Amino acid sequence: MKSKYAGYMGKVVMVDLTTETISEYPWSDEDRELYLGGKIMAARILCDHLTGKEKAFSEENWLVISTGPLSGTGAPSSARFNVSGLSPQTGILASSNCGGSFGLYLKRAGFDALILKGRCQSPKWLEIVDDQFIFHDADDLWGTKTSECQQLLAGKVSTKRFGKLCIGPAGENQVLYSGIFSDERAAGRAGLGAVMGWKNLKAITASGTHTVEVYDKEKSKEWIKKWFDYLQKHPLTGSQLPKLGTAGLVKPMQACGLLSTKNYSSGQFEDFELVSGEHLAEKFNITNKGCQTCPIRCARTVEVDGKQIKGPELETLGLLSSNLCNNDLKKVIRWNYELDELGMDTISTANTIAWAMEANEKGLWDNGLNFGNADNLSAVFEDIAYRRGIGDELAQGSKRLSEKYGGTEFAMHSKGLELAAYEPRKAVGQGLGYAVSNRGGCHLNGGYLVILEGLGLHVDTQTPKAKADFTMMFQDLMETISASGQCLFTSYAFFPGFLLTKPNSVITKSINVVATHIGWAVRLMNKYPRVLMLHLPVFHHTKMIKYALGMKMDLGRYLQIGERGYTMERLINTRFGITEAKDKLPKRLTDVPQDPKNPKTKIPLEKMKKTYYAARGWDKNGIPTEATLRRLKIK
Repeated sequence: MKSKYAGYMGKVVMVDLTTETISEYPWSDEDRELYLGGKIMAARILCDHLTGKEKAFSEENWLVISTGPLSGTGAPSSARFNVSGLSPQTGILASSNCGGSFGLYLKRAGFDALILKGRCQSPKWLEIVDDQFIFHDADDLWGTKTSECQQLLAGKVSTKRFGKLCIGPAGENQVLYSGIFSDERAAGRAGLGAVMGWKNLKAITASGTHTVEVYDKEKSKEWIKKWFDYLQKHPLTGSQLPKLGTAGLVKPMQACGLLSTKNYSSGQFEDFELVSGEHLAEKFNITNKGCQTCPIRCARTVEVDGKQIKGPELETLGLLSSNLCNNDLKKVIRWNYELDELGMDTISTANTIAWAMEANEKGLWDNGLNFGNADNLSAVFEDIAYRRGIGDELAQGSKRLSEKYGGTEFAMHSKGLELAAYEPRKAVGQGLGYAVSNRGGCHLNGGYLVILEGLGLHVDTQTPKAKADFTMMFQDLMETISASGQCLFTSYAFFPGFLLTKPNSVITKSINVVATHIGWAVRLMNKYPRVLMLHLPVFHHTKMIKYALGMKMDLGRYLQIGERGYTMERLINTRFGITEAKDKLPKRLTDVPQDPKNPKTKIPLEKMKKTYYAARGWDKNGIPTEATLRRLKIK
């Protein structure tokens, strides 16, 4: 349905893999105003479809691949797309974001989103060229690793300029934490690659002749330049991330006790310098790379066996080093490459291995895996991807393994999704985020409050005060950033640079103290976001939407779109059994202090949850109330 707004292509299509037929899915300008695009668009589509009876491996599980309206407009870091569907790993809604090129080319083909339903009768790959949808046999692609598959696709399409996504062997064999890959980037979390594998869909390519229109070209151009300059001058997006990438967080995480070590039994690793961003930059980095239209360029290019490849991000780096008690950075680099080639989520893989090592150490499961001994892990990863021997069990993830063998108290997941690399007992707001996150143990969907608790500002890390209210606000902001098609790293510049470069200034210290006492004020802004009819100078996103799309936007509207998306995802999950009882963390984090001498170094989860539910307008069982659903126009 053609849109009056710029930035959109005006078409959402349903692809029936069973019948190989295409139909248009209705999507109006009212929908665009309420849900914007990306993951929130996908949540609305799935909310209208899912009843709570569907299974991840079924024809009724729709995969929604959606773009954001800023993708293709030239806005900073706006080349991302989203994949949503039911997760085989968690059994609830999953959304996974990717910085590969596929989203941009899907828009060039003329589409804002694809909805994949049904199942191919045999292995297929799908080619999209403008309005044409062509199904091809994938016999020669099936079994290939992700880079080989994408290389083979280049020889099969009729144009040199196209976007592609694919799965690896792990997805084909339905490893519960397999991902979907585009170029060197991954929609890695929650096992949506396994859903593609079950659907017998190996890959999709997209190309076309359409262009993305911009509402006000001159103002958009001026604002983009201003925003680029701001990002490049900010200490996080203009210095730390370009110089060291996300790996630059290893040292500050170590200093704050946030670096997951030996399956989160500690927050500090003795050999952290050997796996730090500085060591990676000095010994292994060849050059920096970035997604299209990205001024931050946080990606590292390193070398393995004479081949230049993508270097490890912070999550991969921490979880495959300190969390396994491994100080060999060269091995981490190699494993990162191997796991990408196999098509597996590095976070869940590493956490599952760490759980298995501790289970072996405690005598619960004799599996041959040991902390500090990493010599056999390449072979183990292959066994997981191909479901051989011990790998067939490891492919199930830490939750299912702990339920079988014991050790649930040290299975580091929430709702079945393994946690990110931040050990949260010295960042309790981050712990709350892990527990209430819609997709499970995700640092980003959890609100990334760790940026207040040591990795940006230094707000009291152990107090629960104001943490629930800030968590809600940050979650809602990041929901809308993702829905627009932008990278969440653009939100890092939300904090004025001097707060980060001058941590000992009177102003910075005062803000760190005051932050824990203004939960009531943040609560009022969360409850009545529409009073925020303004544009913040440090938050360029709202004016970009106004200039690029021609859509009314201010900070209040922006927050409310995020709240609508977050609540809608929660509503879907309640249909699949998610309540307050499922918003939990392993007992290691809630019952055992990280520092035995300081009983406060554990997560006061229950107290924060009650405040969080009240802030969101959910009842005491964590279910959105009818009044909240009506207020947000979800029902």
